[in-house]
Amino acid sequence: MDGSQRRAGILLGTVGTALAVAGPVMLWRGRGGRNEIRGELAAQKITFPDRGLPAELAAHAGRRVETGPEAHAYAEFIKGNLAHATGGRTYAELSAELHAAGDDEKLAELRQTAFMGQSLRASLMSAYQAWHLTTLVTGLGAALTGLGVALVATADALATRSPRRS
Repeated sequence: MDGSQRRAGILLGTVGTALAVAGPVMLWRGRGGRNEIRGELAAQKITFPDRGLPAELAAHAGRRVETGPEAHAYAEFIKGNLAHATGGRTYAELSAELHAAGDDEKLAELRQTAFMGQSLRASLMSAYQAWHLTTLVTGLGAALTGLGVALVATADALATRSPRRS
């Protein structure tokens, strides 16, 4: 094996080893993140109502929110309830109306409802996005592990196929 082949083998082996170590760390962190999301959602004890859900959410009736997709579904449920309660107006729109109207207790309460609903919805959407990130991290971890192992195997094959010079 000449010097350049040996250096290439060392480089492949080093990069492969780094990836083969980084991959399982990413798998571990992705799994840990997923478990943390489940734990936090379960701790909130959010449950879909047994009745009165829109048709697209009917499959969730009576179920607890414990996963990212369930958090997304509940956020959609909140979105529908908010639209109904506020006539489709957002917190910002209600704030502008309240500013223009002066002291209007009913409008102030509606603005508070919009604020709480939109805040809850944003939190649930954050859990949903974090769920997707854990999927990405886990997938990348698996890919890096496989690539790392393949690079180490390639480096080993290069080292054993090429005769050594004395």
